[in-house]
Amino acid sequence: MSKHNFNSGPSILPQEVLEQASTAIIDFNKIGLSILEIGHRTNWFVDVMEEARALVKELMQLNEQYEVLFLHGGATTQFMQIPMNLLANTESAAYCDNGIWGSKAIKEASLFGNVQVVASSKDKNYTYINKGFDIPESNKYLHLTSNNTVEGTQWHHFPETNVPLVVDMSSDIFSRQINFNQFSLIYAGAQKNMGAAGVTLVVINKNMVEKISKNIPAIMHYNNHIEAKSLLNTPPVFAVYVSLLTLRWIKKEGGLAEMQKRAEQKSALLYNTIDALPLFHSTIDKEDRSNMNAVFFIKDENLQNKFLEECKEHGMIGVKGYRTMGGIRVSMYNALQLASVEAITQLMKNFANKNG
Repeated sequence: MSKHNFNSGPSILPQEVLEQASTAIIDFNKIGLSILEIGHRTNWFVDVMEEARALVKELMQLNEQYEVLFLHGGATTQFMQIPMNLLANTESAAYCDNGIWGSKAIKEASLFGNVQVVASSKDKNYTYINKGFDIPESNKYLHLTSNNTVEGTQWHHFPETNVPLVVDMSSDIFSRQINFNQFSLIYAGAQKNMGAAGVTLVVINKNMVEKISKNIPAIMHYNNHIEAKSLLNTPPVFAVYVSLLTLRWIKKEGGLAEMQKRAEQKSALLYNTIDALPLFHSTIDKEDRSNMNAVFFIKDENLQNKFLEECKEHGMIGVKGYRTMGGIRVSMYNALQLASVEAITQLMKNFANKNG
């Protein structure tokens, strides 16, 4: 039975990336060594890192003001590293609380300075994205999470403000065409749309960090990583290589325009099916629904385990909702084929016919 991988992360990768990565584990570029055993300062790996950084700039169409880093620690480390670098004790930063990850980022930032929560959708269980809120220009930056993996919401329009934008794009990076030059700092864990778990992408406008004079640990200082071109310490070599392969795949497939077209096609099919079947329902405001993570429910809760069991029987993996949300979650990252969404929507129709 073929598998349909709807995991929210670590998640599905393109088949050709898996094949290329598996070959490199045995013999990287026919040099007689595994990618797992080459030195990170050899030309073999430096070339990998430089191509990966260049592809990020190319796909995002970044201007010359931006630096690209591949770092350790996941997006969760960035919750702390960002305010550690950018925020002094007497300074304030604005944060949006639109889900579990934004809430965690707020908690970490509060250890380093003043945090102003300028927007929150907690009042309605994070089922919408705030709009038209005030962002005091006294803040050092505005932080938001572009796609809320757990709750199933997404920022489709970003705030217009003179305050520098800092964005966690862990779950929708490289899935759509937007003006990435509007952001001062972007960060993303790789394990959704750009590779394997173990490496974090950080894209920084140099204007944001060039004047940092805080006395912070060397390994946490962005400028040290910029100067060392992501080789300040031993990087996660294999994870960076898988990211490179994934970035090559995105470019070959047609870049971000094609990724966006596919994402919209897949999500439209799923949401139209949810809306057409009375047995299923979504609590998310329609204009804020995520193209990456669809969160929905079965009106008769007693049928949920039955539906999940049928998914399992049909090779559909990772559809159970996050533990704090419950319900169903279908993640539709770049590498997920339309055929998988067609399969689960057909299963939903059959299930509704039998149980509606």
